[in-house]
Amino acid sequence: MKPEIHPDYREVVFHDLSCDFKFITRSTIGTRDTITHEGKEYPLVKIEVSSESHPFFTGQHKIVDTAGRVEKFRQKFGKVGSKTAIAAG
Repeated sequence: MKPEIHPDYREVVFHDLSCDFKFITRSTIGTRDTITHEGKEYPLVKIEVSSESHPFFTGQHKIVDTAGRVEKFRQKFGKVGSKTAIAAG
């Protein structure tokens, strides 16, 4: 391998800010922040979603309809073709 053409592949702490979950993995991602984790200093990457907080992995998946898209669909097409209308009604 040629020297100095590959990024630095090292251990990094990823910190899920939504649930205060930290895990160590190896990465080439660049970061300015550092953290002392389990007595050793690591580069720190702050993230908003990880497997600890994502609804798919936690089993708390909900359908959130903030834009009213389901209701607009029902008004446009009625109960024909809507599986949710059958389940709700």
